[in-house]
Order: sequence, then C-alpha cells, then structure tokens
Amino acid sequence: MSLRFPEARTAIVTSDTLGSPAKAAEFVEAVEDGLVDIIIGTQLVTKGYHFPNLTLVGVVDADLGLDGGDLRAAERTFQQIAQVAGRAGRGVKPGEVLIQTRVPDAPVMAALVANDREGFYAAEAAARKFAGAPPYGRFAALVISSEDIEIARGVAQRLGEKAPVADGLAIYGPAPAPLAMLRGRHRFRLLLHAPRSFDLQGAIRDWISRIDWPTKVRLAIDVDPYSFV
Repeated sequence: MSLRFPEARTAIVTSDTLGSPAKAAEFVEAVEDGLVDIIIGTQLVTKGYHFPNLTLVGVVDADLGLDGGDLRAAERTFQQIAQVAGRAGRGVKPGEVLIQTRVPDAPVMAALVANDREGFYAAEAAARKFAGAPPYGRFAALVISSEDIEIARGVAQRLGEKAPVADGLAIYGPAPAPLAMLRGRHRFRLLLHAPRSFDLQGAIRDWISRIDWPTKVRLAIDVDPYSFV
C-alpha cells in the first residue's frame, strides 16, 4: 500500500491495534479529523463505525469464507460483506464498493452485487430445505480429541464402527475435523444428520455408552452446531 500510495496516511484496524477503548477512540478521532486517508482492517472494521467521508470500500479475497464446508459460510459471507459495504457513502458523498472474488457467479456474490438481501435468504432457505439442513433438519457433531493422534484416531474409528442405524439418520466420518489440531490436541469428527423429528440426543447417549473411553481422550458433542469447524 505504501508503494502504491506513498503519500497516504494509513490506519491499521485489528484486534491487536485497537485492543482497548482508548485505542478505538483515538482511531475514530483521527478519522473524523481527516488524519487518515486509507483504513486497512480485519472484519473488526465492519461494525459500528460511521465515517461520512469514507467513500470507497474494497473487500480483498471476499470468497475465502466460502471454503471449508461450513453450512453457514454463504450466510456469514453475505452478512460481513454487506456490513462493510454499508460503511461507504454514509454521508452526503456517494459511496462505491469493490469486491475481489474468484467466483463472481456464486449466488452470494450475485446477491451482493444486486443488493438483493431478500432474494439471497430465500435462495438459502430453499437450498437448505432441499438438503434437509437446519432449520429443516438437524445436525450434531461429535469431536474426539487427544494429544496422541493415534489414540484419537483409534477411538474415532471404534465409535464409527458402533454407529447407530436408523431410518433417516446419516452419519459421516470419522474424519479429521476442519480444525484438525487445536491447542495441542488432534481432533476427529463424526457428523450426524437427521430429520427434525428424530431423537438425536437419545441416539447419541446410547451410542457413546457402547465404548470405553480412555482417560487421555476428550469427547465434545455439539447438537445443532452454530459453527462446523
């Protein structure tokens, strides 16, 4: 940025640079006083700021949030980009938004360009209903973790071998969790998918009682998870 705009006064906005209310207030005051030309920030900059002279917003690699297999990835991407786009042109000056993406034809990108919030959520709801995904179906994640990868893998495999069989119930895995390593522990996940009427908690209670759990293994159960990582 300094090579492209050598004369520009730049502010970096992250949880590290704005780690206190005083730092945040200092940043806002600098922008309002016209001492900042370019703001570079994480998603922290998308919320709560009103800068009338901010007229151009650029989103770099806007589609990165779509990767990873998270059910709500498109929804989160739409919300975050729409939110940061709303920072531009909040005063009398018109605003412009530039979005960098590798998948311009993705429904979420098309909806953002068209500013079609209602159309996006209607399409998301229809896709989820077709797939039996929440709120039309249920998911549960079982995550097995251990500091020893072979112990974690072995327990996950034994759990998979004793998986319940029932009408409407689908079980995926075991497989390495999207965050395969967290705080020094190796993680494997089994994902359950069932209709809304299915007794998911009861099936899980019966299932996990079928195996002996080593003391070095932790089991985390998340029914109707908000995040799939």
